[in-house]
Amino acid sequence: MIEFSNVEQKFLHSLENARIATSHDDIPHVKPVSFIFHNDSILIATDYDTRTFKNLKNNPNIAVTIDIYKSGGHKAVCIQGESKIIENGEEFKKIYKMFYKKFAWVRNEPWNENEAPFLVIIPKSKVSWGLK
Repeated sequence: MIEFSNVEQKFLHSLENARIATSHDDIPHVKPVSFIFHNDSILIATDYDTRTFKNLKNNPNIAVTIDIYKSGGHKAVCIQGESKIIENGEEFKKIYKMFYKKFAWVRNEPWNENEAPFLVIIPKSKVSWGLK
């Protein structure tokens, strides 16, 4: 498993928006998402009817970019890894509680097990820059 430095961890805990990339038929698909960094993994909520979910059912490989763009001071962590889909059970409940606590949009539109899954991104490689 990939481990993140203290500086990378602090950066990842400070943000809540990322972009993820999946693919279908060799066509890339990128979208913005909310995320939580937890235990050296990236947690993301999705819906069953999304292109992202369909892509990951066929190909679990995923890339994630978490960054702050500032000309001359760009900071980023880019991750490539594999996704695991969590639809129910204790792990689902634990992740849901974290999302409920962090994001108003979850509190405003709650859901139950098997209504919308979470993705756990297990990093296989990473690169970061601009972090101090």
